[in-house]
Amino acid sequence: MAHVPPDEQREERIAMEIIVDAYGPEEQAVGWHVYLTDHLRFPFKAHCLAQRAASPLEVGDAVEVVEMASEEECEHEMFVNIRWKRRSLAVPLAQLEASQVDEETEQAIEDWRYWVNRGYEL
Repeated sequence: MAHVPPDEQREERIAMEIIVDAYGPEEQAVGWHVYLTDHLRFPFKAHCLAQRAASPLEVGDAVEVVEMASEEECEHEMFVNIRWKRRSLAVPLAQLEASQVDEETEQAIEDWRYWVNRGYEL
């Protein structure tokens, strides 16, 4: 994991908009799920940044992200559903880099990536 320096503006948004009033990991997960559901504009194109044992994607694979995965899938990490071989498949959002998205979508994805890269956990 790369060291990511603190970003005060992002820290403030996370604390005051995303995990505000969250008393534990379960409530933080719900806060993140709601925030991402409200701020990501689907569908959007993305490509894989890193291989993960929990995902069949390889670095560079292009995908179409169609929606947030269910809250149950996002209890410990945020997942999004992609189209994969004629079905929907949940993959880690942090594994993807979006392309040609609006500022709100980009900011929400970067907020989640920042959380992960800072070593924060649900």
